[in-house]
Amino acid sequence: MRILLVEDDERLAETLAEALTDQRYVVDIATDGESGWYRVKALEYDLILLDVMLPELDGISLCHRLRSHGHTLPILMLTACDTISDEVTGLDVGADDYVVKPVDLQKLFARIRALLRRGSITGLPILEWGDLRLNPSTYEVHYGESPVHLTPKEYGLLELLLRNGRRVLSRSVMIERVWSLESPPEEHTVKVHIRGLRQKLKAAGASEDTIETVHSMGYRLSLPHCATGID
Repeated sequence: MRILLVEDDERLAETLAEALTDQRYVVDIATDGESGWYRVKALEYDLILLDVMLPELDGISLCHRLRSHGHTLPILMLTACDTISDEVTGLDVGADDYVVKPVDLQKLFARIRALLRRGSITGLPILEWGDLRLNPSTYEVHYGESPVHLTPKEYGLLELLLRNGRRVLSRSVMIERVWSLESPPEEHTVKVHIRGLRQKLKAAGASEDTIETVHSMGYRLSLPHCATGID
């Protein structure tokens, strides 16, 4: 899941981004409303965390612009003022919910999970590939009855692979979808994370070739009981 955080307080933005990353979200940061607008036009986000008071274009105006241009993704407003008028104004222009600063992280996480569930007709279905299961609602991964404990990046890569099945994903695509725009790694880093992911899946009982390398192209999930080469 990819979140756009539009917040001009750099310290707060970094703190929130780090906390959300620990919750397995990919987070991009924009420090003003206009930058946030261009980010939404360039990339597909699952949710926007939007401060009300922003330079260039304030949060209320950005929310109104997004809705007037047909963007339906959930918008969670951040406001420093706990007043009825602020809540009503945000909701009137299309915001789905709001959180008051200083931000209670557990409350923020709960609101985000609720909005992501509400934003999908089917909710967040469990992703399955043979005996491999990933629950996006709880961030739990199992192979058969065995839990698989993954780092945030390993989890993000596995979720991406499960959502694409036999579609080949290049390393550059994986970087674009799993890492934030502010900290893209070298492509070799993807190889390292894939290796670690394979080792953990194998330790849980999965086949060594569950994640298949397609030479010079990228990675995909292998067909059950299909022997393939790995890198």
